[in-house]
Amino acid sequence: MSERNSKEEAVRYWWDKAFESLNAARRELAADAFGFAINRAYYALFYAVSALLIEESRRFKKHSGVRAAFNREIIKTGRLGRKHGDLYNQLFRDRQEGDYVEFAEFDAEYVREKIEACEAFLADIRSLIKSL
Repeated sequence: MSERNSKEEAVRYWWDKAFESLNAARRELAADAFGFAINRAYYALFYAVSALLIEESRRFKKHSGVRAAFNREIIKTGRLGRKHGDLYNQLFRDRQEGDYVEFAEFDAEYVREKIEACEAFLADIRSLIKSL
């Protein structure tokens, strides 16, 4: 397998995982499992950003590396709007809270708004991924 095919396959893999996670977020919201919905919504963004960064030959082993590169290379350069950076950062914090803080709670409307924002995020980031 050539490096080019390998990179393109990796981009497609993470992009597909982004949509799987978004669909899972919708299912968790419908089941009133709001913390799990937030987790999956965050991962939808994380996987989509990972796909973009991999296409640009940037790989990271930690969420913090992906987040820093996204903010530095995509948001601060104006390739995506500030609202997408704010969403990514907020869902990162929400996911941390939901996964690691006792008694963390999210309400249905908040989660619904975040999932809808994730849909717009994925649509906009898709335009930056040339190999899809």
